[in-house]
Amino acid sequence: MGVVNVTPDSFSDGGRFLDQDAAVRHALALIDDGADMLDIGGESTRPGADPVPSAEEIARVVPVVEAVRRHSDVTISVDTMKPQVMRAAHAAGADMWNDVTALTWSKDSLAVAAALGCHVVLMHMQGEPQTMQDDPAYSDVVVEVAAYLQGRARAAMAAGVAQDKIWLDPGIGFGKTPDHNLTLLGHLGSVTGLGFKTVLGVSRKRFIRAVDARGVRPEDRLGGSIAGAVIGADAGVDAIRAHDVRETLQALKLWAAVRSAL
Repeated sequence: MGVVNVTPDSFSDGGRFLDQDAAVRHALALIDDGADMLDIGGESTRPGADPVPSAEEIARVVPVVEAVRRHSDVTISVDTMKPQVMRAAHAAGADMWNDVTALTWSKDSLAVAAALGCHVVLMHMQGEPQTMQDDPAYSDVVVEVAAYLQGRARAAMAAGVAQDKIWLDPGIGFGKTPDHNLTLLGHLGSVTGLGFKTVLGVSRKRFIRAVDARGVRPEDRLGGSIAGAVIGADAGVDAIRAHDVRETLQALKLWAAVRSAL
C-alpha cells in the first residue's frame, strides 16, 4: 500500500505532493514501483496536526482519486476520518476507507461505511492526533489494542459492514511510546489472529529513531521501515503501508523467496 500525502504538513513528505499534478505523478510512480494499493490522504494525522475542513480535504483528495482511477484499476484507499469526505472519494472511484479513528469520529461513520459497501481499515489510536503523544499509557498494550480492534470490528459488522471487508491496523505510532510500538510489533499475532485482514504501517515513523538515533529525518529511517515490514509479513499481515514501495517490495520478495525455499 503506497502512501500519497496530498497535504502541506505530513511528517514524512510535507508539501511535496500538495500540488495535484505532483500527487498524481507520485501515485502512478508508486504503482510502477509495484504498489497493489494506494492510500491517499488530504489531512495529516501526525502528532500535533491541525484539523482540515471537509471541503478542503475533499478538494485535495477527490481530483487525485479521479485521475488515478482513469489510469489504473489499483485499489484506492482514502485516509480520512470524515464520512462526507469518504462519500465524495467513493463516488470518484475509491474502494477503501482508512480511518485512524476506527469509524468513531462521526456518529454517521458506521452507517456510511455500510451503505457504501467499501472496504474499511479500522485503526487503533489512543487519544487524537493533536494530543495522542502527550502521555500514552496502557496496562497491557497488546491486550488493549487487540480488544479495541475486535470491538470496533464487531461494531462495524453490526452496522452492516461485511466481515471480509474489514481490515485491522494496530496503529503503530498513534498514541504509543517507542516501547509500546516495539511490543506490538513483537506480538502482531494478537491482531492477525482475530480473523480479519490486517494492515501495518511502520514506514518512516519516529519510533525508529529510538532504536537508531541517526534516524532523525523521516527519509533516514528506510532500514527500520523495511525491517518493520518484514516483521509484519512474518506475522501474517496482509498489507504493508509504505512510502518507499520499490525497496520495501524487494525486501518482501526476498523474504518470500527464502520462505518458499524452506
